[in-house]
Amino acid sequence: MISITTPMLAPHWALLERELLRAQSDAVAAFFEHYFDERGYLLCVPRWGGNDGPDDAAENLLNWTLLHAMGGADEVLDLFKLGWEGHLRQYTEAKTVDVPFAREGMYYKEFPVMFDWFHHSEALSPFYLQGLSDPFERTYQLRTRRYAGFYMNDDPQAQNYDPEHKIIRSMFNGSRGPLLRKATGVDWAGDPIEVEGRFSPLHGERTYDEMIAHFKDYNDVVGDHPLNLCVTTLALNAFMLAHEDRYRDWTIDYIDAWVDRTAANGGVTPTNVGLDGVVGSEADGRWFGGVYGWGFTVIVPQTGAIAHRTYWHVRGFYGFGNGLLLTGDQKYVDCWRGVLDQFNANAREIDGKLMYPHSYGDYFGEPDWMDFHPKPFDSGALEIYFWSMDPKDISRVADDPWVRYLQGDNPDHPVQALQAALDEVRHKINLMYADTTTPDTRLSDDMNHINPATTEAMTQLMLGGIPTGRSGCPLHCRLRYFDPVRRRAGLPEDVATLVESMSDTEVTVTLVNLSPLHERTVTVQAGAYAEHQITSVTVDGTTTPVDDSHFTVHLAPGCGSRLTIVNLRYANLPTFAFPWEG
Repeated sequence: MISITTPMLAPHWALLERELLRAQSDAVAAFFEHYFDERGYLLCVPRWGGNDGPDDAAENLLNWTLLHAMGGADEVLDLFKLGWEGHLRQYTEAKTVDVPFAREGMYYKEFPVMFDWFHHSEALSPFYLQGLSDPFERTYQLRTRRYAGFYMNDDPQAQNYDPEHKIIRSMFNGSRGPLLRKATGVDWAGDPIEVEGRFSPLHGERTYDEMIAHFKDYNDVVGDHPLNLCVTTLALNAFMLAHEDRYRDWTIDYIDAWVDRTAANGGVTPTNVGLDGVVGSEADGRWFGGVYGWGFTVIVPQTGAIAHRTYWHVRGFYGFGNGLLLTGDQKYVDCWRGVLDQFNANAREIDGKLMYPHSYGDYFGEPDWMDFHPKPFDSGALEIYFWSMDPKDISRVADDPWVRYLQGDNPDHPVQALQAALDEVRHKINLMYADTTTPDTRLSDDMNHINPATTEAMTQLMLGGIPTGRSGCPLHCRLRYFDPVRRRAGLPEDVATLVESMSDTEVTVTLVNLSPLHERTVTVQAGAYAEHQITSVTVDGTTTPVDDSHFTVHLAPGCGSRLTIVNLRYANLPTFAFPWEG
């Protein structure tokens, strides 16, 4: 154990950090009381669809599990569990009339019956991160394995995967299997609903007809799509429960198939693979076809404006990060970096300015680069830098205030970011109390923007990590903390932490005990899932060898210090196990 006995004046950032953990925990409890009933059911009109479906309902629990895993109150995890159980029951009971595959329930076997992974990811984001705090709960383990099994053909009713061609057979998939026909506007928009004077769809539609029109071109879903790379987080989580090889093997095989397709397609990931395994064969031969594909360009019905909705790339690239977590192989980072480079290599001078394409398609005639912007295409650029820790990747994110702070150029960032996060809690609670909707005039996504669990600043500053958001990805961070006295995840009471710099081999972090009366003990782990190996820790000029994924620090009252942690990144198989379980 490392002992820190150096007195430290309470830093401003540390006081803000502890207050933010407390304020968000209290605000989550107030939010739950306002918008959920005693069963955990959301007080709204439950519907199916891409506007306000089950995924948006679950999104009201977003970040709660991560908040607890960082040190939020135990009540936060308890309320999440109540809300998640209620959510599963509520949307199993909810049925459609016109949408054929949800007539027996929008959920089946506690999972969405059939939809795309842009929306599945939103629903599952808080569930995934439950494993950071509570991986040993039997129900969580059963569900994690069941959900992964829907994509490994464990369930005869959910034959989503073709092992011969290494494809998920449709962009629409779930516990009732794949949708093997073109999707319709009704499949996406759900049953008819009264709009004017009652509801306010967040896409801006004024009538149900406009809701249908929004999705009228969302047809090409048959065959595999790189958005399905989001599925790999299910199998990754199942693997991290007990290191069963079958989950790891399936995940790597599926991700590698997409790496190979990307290389064969000139370095750009194709967005349709037919049921025969041929790129583009379910989209008239267009490798850029498919809903949310590189060439997915539509007309906004309310305005007539052209909209390029190549949405897959804001989430699908996390599949390559899952490959890195499981293997430590930088080829997965190279793959996505190469996609960005291919786009930006096709910049053009337009009206005297260098402009960068953000899509590729044939909407305007012959296939060509489209949707030009003055900013380079940078989807996933921050993740590329984090995963590689290659200084050459800093240029992709040089304007990011957190990255500038880590480089020593933005010293006021921690206090500013934490103050802004505290103000956001105040703002959201004010919005909640000003909300005049009633349960029968409220859609499931109406309160998404009011959810007070805003963990982005704490993820970056406390953990040295990438905010998870609603992308359905695992937590990527350099450090995580546990309370060995209370035997739970998260910082012990009174302890605050700030990651100050990171490189491929080192992390510098300050730990401080704000209590003037009580000693505290904290276990520091390298990586969210112990994927990194620590070789040594230096504190106040003394270096201690470690050779493990974690170490424990004793903090005397009112004491703190800066620690330099030397590590080998991605040296260990990721695991949900707590440090004292090893």
